[in-house]
Amino acid sequence: MISIEASISKGWLSRALGVRFDRDYYLDPRRRREIDRRCGEYARRELADLQIACTESNLGRRRWIDPDQVLVGGIQPNLILGLLLGAELVAHPEMDADVTPRCLAGRDPAELPDPEELLAHPLMERFDGQIQALLRDRSAGLRPIPPFFWDTSGRAAVHGALTTAQKLAGEGIFADLLLDPEPCRRLLAWIAEAWIALVRHYSRLAETAVDCVHVGECSACLVSAEHFEEFVSPTLARISQALGPLRLHSCGSSDHLLEPISRLERLQSVDLGGETSVARARAALGRDLPISIAPLTSDLSSDSPTGILAWARRALEGNGGGDLTILYHLEPGHRLEVVRALHAFVAGHAVGG
Repeated sequence: MISIEASISKGWLSRALGVRFDRDYYLDPRRRREIDRRCGEYARRELADLQIACTESNLGRRRWIDPDQVLVGGIQPNLILGLLLGAELVAHPEMDADVTPRCLAGRDPAELPDPEELLAHPLMERFDGQIQALLRDRSAGLRPIPPFFWDTSGRAAVHGALTTAQKLAGEGIFADLLLDPEPCRRLLAWIAEAWIALVRHYSRLAETAVDCVHVGECSACLVSAEHFEEFVSPTLARISQALGPLRLHSCGSSDHLLEPISRLERLQSVDLGGETSVARARAALGRDLPISIAPLTSDLSSDSPTGILAWARRALEGNGGGDLTILYHLEPGHRLEVVRALHAFVAGHAVGG
C-alpha cells in the first residue's frame, strides 16, 4: 500500500496570502485560529487536488484536524523548551519562528531545574490559562489543542533529546559525545524527562489522552549507529515507556541507523529522510511496520518531474507491499507541476506495491 500526505509551509502561505506569522500568532490562540482558517480556506480553494494540511511539517494530520480546533502554544517542541530555559522567541513573519540560540550551552545538567518545575514558568501558566478559558467557554464550540499536540488524534510530538541538545546547546554536543560523554548522557536524560513532564501535564489539563508519541530525532542521522544505540536509544525507550507507542522521525540518510532502530521497543512507525533506502528499511524493519518517507527537496524544486518519479519508483520497488506513505511539506521553490506528477504516480499505484 502506498499513499501520499502533504502539509504546507508558512513561507508558502505568506507569499500566497500575505499573512504574517508574528509573535501574537504564536501566543494568542484566537488570533492564530483566524489566520489558520484563512490558510485552510486557501489550501482547499487553490490546492484542492493535493488534499493538503495547513500544519507544521510532520506534526498535524489532515484527517484529524477539526475545523473547530484552536492551537494553544502551537510552537515547535524544542523552541518551547528553549523558552522555558531562558531563550527568547524570535518570530519571522514570513517563515517559521525560532528562539535565541544556545540557552543550554555550558550549563551543567546537574544545575537544571527539576522537569516538574518547568510547569510553573510564566509561559506555561499563560498556556494553561488559555486552555482553561477555552474549556470553560463551551458555548463557543471551540476545541483547545494543547502544546505538544497538533490535531485531535491524541498523538503527542516532541523533538528527540539529541536534536534538542543540538538546538539549545549547539553543535559542540557531537564532540562532547566522544570527549565528555557522561554530562551528555545526563543532559539527554534530563531532556527526555522534561518532555515526559510537559506532555503529561497538557494531556491531563486539556483532557487529551496520549495515543502515541512522535519523536523528531532530526539529528540522529549525524551520529554513528553505535552512538545512536548508546545515547539516543535509551531516551527513546524512556519517552515511549512513559507516554505511549513510538513514531520515530530521522532526517537525512539513515541507512546506518536501521538496525538499532529495529531493536527499539514499542516502535509503531518510522518516518525517514528521502536519501534512506526503503528496501534496506524493509529488510531491517519488516513488511508490517508503517513507514513514511520524504521526497528530496531538490527533486521537488526541479524543472522536470523526472527525478521525483525515479525516486518514487525506487521507493515503491523497495517497499515490498508494506504500508508506505510519501510525506512532503510544500515550501517556496517547490514546483506544483512536479508535486502533481508525484501525486499522479501515487494515485496510479495506491493499491499493492
